[in-house]
Amino acid sequence: MSKVPTITLNNGVEMPQLGYGVWQVPDDQAAEAVSSALEVGYRSIDTAAIYENEEGTGKALTTSGIPRDELFVTTKLWNSASETWTRDNVLREFDASLSKLGLDYVDLYLIHWPRAMRDDYLTIWRTFAEIAESGRARAVGVSNFQPAHLERLLAESPLVPAVNQIELHPYFQQAGLREFDARHGIVTEAWSPLGQGRGLLEDPALVRIGAKHGKSAAQVVLRWHLQVGNVAIPKSVTPSRIRENFDVLGFELDADDLAALAGLDKGTRLGPDPDEFDFS
Repeated sequence: MSKVPTITLNNGVEMPQLGYGVWQVPDDQAAEAVSSALEVGYRSIDTAAIYENEEGTGKALTTSGIPRDELFVTTKLWNSASETWTRDNVLREFDASLSKLGLDYVDLYLIHWPRAMRDDYLTIWRTFAEIAESGRARAVGVSNFQPAHLERLLAESPLVPAVNQIELHPYFQQAGLREFDARHGIVTEAWSPLGQGRGLLEDPALVRIGAKHGKSAAQVVLRWHLQVGNVAIPKSVTPSRIRENFDVLGFELDADDLAALAGLDKGTRLGPDPDEFDFS
């Protein structure tokens, strides 16, 4: 299979455009799932503290035999309301993630949600800048941030997020937010890039495009992400699907395909609204 293309982040770090996500993978299954992904060819792995599978993920990374500098590991701060997010608390949680992963550094560390009603993401971001300066995270960014949240960060800090990871798939294309990110040098990364299996992959337009190229609807969607400039992190624990999701590098969607995909946007979320979502 072809080599995964990379995107250069705003600090010069290279990030694979296709990665493997472990959301909803139990910790006792994570090592096997991540090992399968690494064997197929994935080198970017996306986890988070709240997924509670950093230990299993770390075991797979350690036993893979793949040199650390060939891996790109992302995790996220679960900035819940159960903590007052001071500098020390952020550093404690970051240290805990590193320990569970068995790593000296991560390649990308994200604030998981803005939780604007708590008014603490600026304090967290200042500590993220310190973590980035230390080299223990090669890059730092955010997840689920809207333009208003990003504008506040940009106004208050010289550090521009490297990545904004958001819900993004053909039924929810977020063109305005993607354009905002691009204008400010922020890479847009898609969570739930396949629409969580809620009807997207049965869409007749995607099935038709897939038949045209000899590919599945899932492969069409992932190819779309790559061609429009998104980073995508599909998740599966089934080895055959892990391999299928990786096999999207040897074909291209044409202009008619891309126009058909652009027409699928419904503007409807599957996940929470970042302006309203809070958690304990």
